[in-house]
Amino acid sequence: MLRAEGIETRRHGAPILRGVDLVVERARVLAVLGPSGAGKTSLFRVVVGEEPPHRGRVTVDGVDVTGEPLYRRARRGVGYLPQGPSVLFDLSVRDNLETYASIVGRPAREVLEIGARMELSARHRVLAGDLSGGERRRLEICRALSARPRVLVCDEPFSGVDPAGAERIATLLRELADEDEVAVVLADHHVVESLAIADEVMLLMDGVVEMRGTPADFAEHPAAQGRYLGHWRSGESVPPARRSRS
Repeated sequence: MLRAEGIETRRHGAPILRGVDLVVERARVLAVLGPSGAGKTSLFRVVVGEEPPHRGRVTVDGVDVTGEPLYRRARRGVGYLPQGPSVLFDLSVRDNLETYASIVGRPAREVLEIGARMELSARHRVLAGDLSGGERRRLEICRALSARPRVLVCDEPFSGVDPAGAERIATLLRELADEDEVAVVLADHHVVESLAIADEVMLLMDGVVEMRGTPADFAEHPAAQGRYLGHWRSGESVPPARRSRS
């Protein structure tokens, strides 16, 4: 559904991404992992239309959207959960949900149902600014889902979330792939949660794809073991995927 080919970007003349390819398929979860500065956020910004590549192209269902801005890609079904906060802090949870519905022209009850699925119904009267990290992230997922995306690009979905909240969000993302056939691509430093729900893993290092394969392939890769999975012994199994189709 979503494909990026030969993506190259530079900042102040220095290369950030160097010929990166990415494919996200329906009902699958792709985890893009790598150390800080590897280029994960830059890749996502290119994919969703927040910044243009210096070289390469992005297609959605075979249509070249490289020159299209974020809002046009959203209309084509590309949803985006950015790294930073994206809720209306001074409004209640319910008002946030109803505002999302108004913006995308969707019945409020449908977006409220998304809130219920994200386990936010009991928090309707709470200001978004008073939510916990996990609750705020789930509200931001509601915002991203309100436009009915077929692809959901998640930059640091577990950021600022406690372990129990991170596991809950991971399960919700896996369910979106399994039950709604949404293509999910995520980047995060929470390796265990990411591997547990991923069908495929791409290791990005210094702007280059070092490897791509299954979570087990990732765990066995020397670069992953050396810089990412030092606490796991070679041959030790990765966490089992939750309800994975792989």
